Amino acid sequence: MPRENVLIVDDEKLIRWSMRQKLESWNYQVLEAETLQEARALLQSEVPDLITLDMKLPDGSGIDFLKHIGQSRSGVPVIVITAFGVVDVAVQALKLGAYDFIEKPINFEKLENSIRNALETNRLKTQVAQTSKSNKTRFGLENIVGKSRALSEVLELIQRLARAGASTLLVQGESGTGKDLVSRALHYESARRDHPFFALNCAAIPETLIETELFGYEKGAFTDAKSMKKGVFEMADGGTVFLDEISEMHINMQSKFLRVLEDQTFRRVGGVRDISVNVQVVASTNRNLEQAVRERMFREDLFYRLSVIPILIPPLRERKEDIPVLVDHFIQRYNIQFRKNVKGITPDGLKLLMAYAWPGNIRELKNAVERAMILVDRDMIDVTQLPIRISDPSGGVPVSQPAGDQLVKLPPEGAGLDDVEKELIQQALQYANGNKTKASKLLRISRDTLRYKVQKHGLE
Repeated sequence: MPRENVLIVDDEKLIRWSMRQKLESWNYQVLEAETLQEARALLQSEVPDLITLDMKLPDGSGIDFLKHIGQSRSGVPVIVITAFGVVDVAVQALKLGAYDFIEKPINFEKLENSIRNALETNRLKTQVAQTSKSNKTRFGLENIVGKSRALSEVLELIQRLARAGASTLLVQGESGTGKDLVSRALHYESARRDHPFFALNCAAIPETLIETELFGYEKGAFTDAKSMKKGVFEMADGGTVFLDEISEMHINMQSKFLRVLEDQTFRRVGGVRDISVNVQVVASTNRNLEQAVRERMFREDLFYRLSVIPILIPPLRERKEDIPVLVDHFIQRYNIQFRKNVKGITPDGLKLLMAYAWPGNIRELKNAVERAMILVDRDMIDVTQLPIRISDPSGGVPVSQPAGDQLVKLPPEGAGLDDVEKELIQQALQYANGNKTKASKLLRISRDTLRYKVQKHGLE
């Protein structure tokens, strides 16, 4: 591990020499500057990890140097060295961003502790900044893939709400549409991005435990409460709490939750004092909350508090122009994961995906592409690697069809499903001149499935 650099800015040679001896014995590399001018010039080429700064220098005050560092936003911690009893100068230095001050004559034990703590604090700040930047890249708006107008409108709304800093938001959409991704984007696109993000699934937590999960508890609040525990709201102070499936929260708990939304205050279970927090709450549901209100399963006042500006994510079947973009996105992701070099999907395969209704939305599409990427041994995904259910264009969703335009017409006397299946397989084999691969594509099933059905109906 490389040694950290400390810049000593002091006009007294003896002090610089004694500090150098100590710093090198503590395993730091040392840079020296006798004047402010030398220090500024040195900062043009070097970026020290820490600066010790004397307040009285031949060409100016250390206060001027602190202002210079503040304007350059270097982020380097500064420990000020002051004359004994000059408290007002030290206070001014701390206001300008200095980490600590040491009085002369220098107590080297105190200096060593101050340097170590300052460097550790700076390392933690750097790690937090890097994590925040990484999370912004990972969970920002650019990760919500699609080019449809419907999705563009949702992304624009997310951007506006994140900038506005709304404290309560509701995300609605069918299962698999990406509500979790939207909630994270709302957090990481906002000014709260450097603070915690907590996600909780209301449907996965028993009614008896959800209050302690959200608000925590005091020691002795119940039999197993051996010590105090903070809840999600307390730990997320300054950040965001994402409550998935809010419609599953018990009606009794909803009233307590409403108070937190209104006042941003709560009490731990068994507590006697109010705790104030500053938390953004993002709730999501795939249920119709208005219907739940009518059925008295969801509080009307909580519904109105949540749905000031609801974000409605359209299902995939209503924005099918996003399917090719999503497929390419997932192929590239799984190329990295599975160490493959699949270039894309064949026109027939894409046509099949575009015809399917996707009741499971993006989650189902992602799983279908993952399956195909595991099975494919060529550079293009084909229909044979896609799940059999996708060969049903409706995806199990009833689709109305004009009379006289049926794919298969039922005779008045009726017909057995096995007979219809056998007839379709025979026709497909005739069209394909006996080629089972081509016939399976016509029937939108895998070649193995076709081989099984040929044997089943004795068509060998």
